[in-house]
Amino acid sequence: MTAADHPATAVIRAEPDGYDMNKKALMGRQSAGHGFLRAAVQGRGDGVVHGLSSSQQAAAAFQAIVRDIDPAAGFHWIHPDHLAKLGEVGVLYLADISVATQSRLRQRVGQAAYSLCGVTHTTASTTAMDEIVGLLREPVAPWDALVCTSTSVVETVRRVHEVEADYLRWRFGPEARIQGPQLPLIPLGVHCQDLAFDEDARAKARTKLGLADDEVAALFVGRLVFHAKAHPFPMYVGLQAAAQRTGKRLVLILSGWAPNEHIAEAFRSGAAKFAPDVRTIFVEGRDPALRDAVWAGADIFMSLSDNIQETFGLTPIEAMAAGLPVVVTDWDGYRDTVRHGVDGFRIRTWAPSPGMGQALARSLETLSTSYDRYCWATASTTAVDIAELTEALTALVEDPGLRRRLGDAGRRRARELYDWAVIYRQYQDLWADLNARRLAARDGPAAAAWLRTEPRASAARLDPYDAFGHYATNALGPQSLIALAPGATAEALAEVAGHGLFSGLITPRSQLDALFALLQTGETTIAEAAAALGASTAPVARAAGSLMKMGLGVCVQRPDRSGS
Repeated sequence: MTAADHPATAVIRAEPDGYDMNKKALMGRQSAGHGFLRAAVQGRGDGVVHGLSSSQQAAAAFQAIVRDIDPAAGFHWIHPDHLAKLGEVGVLYLADISVATQSRLRQRVGQAAYSLCGVTHTTASTTAMDEIVGLLREPVAPWDALVCTSTSVVETVRRVHEVEADYLRWRFGPEARIQGPQLPLIPLGVHCQDLAFDEDARAKARTKLGLADDEVAALFVGRLVFHAKAHPFPMYVGLQAAAQRTGKRLVLILSGWAPNEHIAEAFRSGAAKFAPDVRTIFVEGRDPALRDAVWAGADIFMSLSDNIQETFGLTPIEAMAAGLPVVVTDWDGYRDTVRHGVDGFRIRTWAPSPGMGQALARSLETLSTSYDRYCWATASTTAVDIAELTEALTALVEDPGLRRRLGDAGRRRARELYDWAVIYRQYQDLWADLNARRLAARDGPAAAAWLRTEPRASAARLDPYDAFGHYATNALGPQSLIALAPGATAEALAEVAGHGLFSGLITPRSQLDALFALLQTGETTIAEAAAALGASTAPVARAAGSLMKMGLGVCVQRPDRSGS
């Protein structure tokens, strides 16, 4: 099979949590995931959506999301017991950062069976950092990829990998084989048409929000959490200063949700104290109708991120697609997306220099602080240039023409670079490239010889009858001779297997009944039983063990057939 035989598509790990926009605790990753899934459904051509999920229930929930996007979309579910089928498509898209973890699972069918493609959201959590480090420790291949959504993410991964590679060479010697995945830079996207509002839509939205014609509305969209998203203090004082300088009537729309009442109250009281001359409106950000209204009705968008949990920042792209000028911090992914003075303004930030946060890292590693407090510890020492912010806001409040010019430039940029149709084609090109790399390596003699020696399971996830095989006195193997226990009857099987003490057996009742019926004709080896039943020896051995556990089967020990 050649790379040309593989369509530029991927099996999507179909766990609905990553795509569900109806979750109460809605996060940016769900918004990004749903946007990606819409692009995949729309870009499938004549094909179906392929999904890998851990259970039929998860597959059904994911399929419901797909069908909500397009009722005509076909869906093909792949169960994890059939990982080899992923090779028929060639790439597994993960929707998260877990390439390293999934590479261990892939060993069960072979490293070259298919490619893995993950994507970054936050990189600051312990889970995310462990996955980034794992890219060099685990069986990750050059035909795998971790999509980095911003140049800031690429640099974070580079810095972590540089330190980890030094460690691996120190631990295992300079000859240690160190390889990682491709690290392509592909941003997140938006469906620009969703945010194309005309003047009539704008007027209706402003009426719905209660905005007067002479009010200038600044908008923030996102979770209302000062410790792990964006601290509102610079926004409050910057708008207050702009209101005092210009004499204009300013409104701040906070469209989001707070995780608890304590934080919600901090946002409310903070607005009243630090922006007393700015009318503040709190909007439920999880309501789709209200989400559209705030994008259509606002005049300026603000996102002053100061948190290491941020990596890309989707809302400024949404604002640009809506034709709003954006005011953001000069921070992480915002540097890639917002052109200072063209689409909006990037406001300078300061943070302590490298080497000054070892105590914070240690406290996180020793669990003496939580991840939320770790994020807050860094954010609380990150400063935004309030004077520069005030100048930018003052200019935008005073000049509708400037707002319009910056907004128009941002709208064009969003359509050209960040529409999901454009972004999804970059994914398709990446998947085609990964398939080509994998197939070329698999067919090369040196790589093929190396892959033939690959272990077929993680040492941390061995067959339990291997890792703990020394526990039992005897082992049930292919040549073990099994028979029914004296007096065993089908009625006894039904009675015992149907009792609550034997609920949730790994062996289906149908397999127990089939083996029992076979043993009624006489004793047989497990290998012979497997052949007669059209099964492999492993499930037959497990079924035999269950019958013996119920007292309905026995292993017949003979000198020539010890069962070893």
